[in-house]
Amino acid sequence: MLTLALEHLQAHRARTFNLPPFHKLSTPSQALEFVEARGFIYFWPIKGVDFPSLWVAVAGDRPVADAHDDPGHITWRWKDDALGKRIWYYAKILRRKATLISLEMAPYFYALSENYGSPEEDYLIAYQEGRLPQSAKQVYEAILENGPLNSVELRRAARLTHAKDSEFNKALELLQADFKILPVGVAQAGSWNYAFIYELTSRHYPDLPEQARVIPEAQARMQILERYFDSVGAAQLRDVIKLFNWPKSLVERTLHKMLEKGKIARTIHPTRAGEWLALAELSRPPSDNLAHCA
Repeated sequence: MLTLALEHLQAHRARTFNLPPFHKLSTPSQALEFVEARGFIYFWPIKGVDFPSLWVAVAGDRPVADAHDDPGHITWRWKDDALGKRIWYYAKILRRKATLISLEMAPYFYALSENYGSPEEDYLIAYQEGRLPQSAKQVYEAILENGPLNSVELRRAARLTHAKDSEFNKALELLQADFKILPVGVAQAGSWNYAFIYELTSRHYPDLPEQARVIPEAQARMQILERYFDSVGAAQLRDVIKLFNWPKSLVERTLHKMLEKGKIARTIHPTRAGEWLALAELSRPPSDNLAHCA
């Protein structure tokens, strides 16, 4: 079996994660270019997940700072200023964490969501089939009936004022992860004078459902995984399943097609156990690896 070339992987991720020797991002336009180049990234780095993030591309490969005046937190302002401007898709998507998706890639993600073109009916079907809890149904209906609402107004309109914070937040996360709602602005509301304003995805991006309608699910998964491997270079099966939360059988089917196309190859990691999948150009025969290390 081929061996993963670690020095090539490190050089690859230096470029795709925007690590040294590449210059840190310093402007909103560079941030947009970075999202468009990668297709989708995290806003913050997520522990245990090897994936590009805006924070690392701006602040370097270090933990998110607690200090509010840390220069890396310029990312927060860029993100808030972009809300509602439709330059990218921002919401809690991958593992229900803050994710930035390019407008080119958004239809592929939407094609895999449980939305079938009728915002007034899709959520009801999901609720009736037990895939949408009562709290999420009430949140969705509040926005559907009232238009964009900040989280304080939304909680009241959804009749969840006396619900636990965790129940309300889980409803918001679930609806975002399924591309039903997204933040489109910030309001000076609540105890911190900072509250996201939420709107229906289908109203904020009215063309998105139609763009996604013509994309078969298999094609959507292929496109997403190709962009994923273009970013990370190499990963294990469990990494893919963990990030995208797709059924194992569908992930394996898509990866098999990528292997057939020669996009990726089965490899052995020099220092970590288990089979790895890597971009073909990051793999080499074991004999080459020994020669390189000699």
